[in-house]
Amino acid sequence: MDNTPTSPDPAPGTGPSPAPVRFDSKIAVLLRADLAPWQRLNVTAFLVSGLGTAVPELIGEPYLDADGADYLPMFRQPVLVLEGGSELLAAAHGRALARGLPTAVFTAELFATGNDRDNRAAVRAVPTTALDLVGLALHGPRNAVDKVLKGARMHP
Repeated sequence: MDNTPTSPDPAPGTGPSPAPVRFDSKIAVLLRADLAPWQRLNVTAFLVSGLGTAVPELIGEPYLDADGADYLPMFRQPVLVLEGGSELLAAAHGRALARGLPTAVFTAELFATGNDRDNRAAVRAVPTTALDLVGLALHGPRNAVDKVLKGARMHP
């Protein structure tokens, strides 16, 4: 999938303001609305890390400041963070899987584990439809992601 923005970024200070960039795809995180603030941040960080590894073209170029210090590359496009109830998470999860969209999940059990091996084992132990989802992240064509997340609201 081509993830090139529909309008290029001109060099800074080289003319009129560019047209807004509109991406053909969307990165979104859906969080369960009843999470504590620290949980929302933790879950979001874990979830988006999976997308960067599964869809490498989402990652832009490294950053460099005016003094020459190097910084890591990040996503080339914004990440939308939304929220909804448990039922909405389960429905969105099913729709994302049915559409074959790259999806990361975070279940309630992962708050009690402390390492990657135990995290994977906790998810592996539960059937797909019984996962106690507290968050998911996905990437795909804008319209597909919108349909998957139908009913979710922007995170406050």
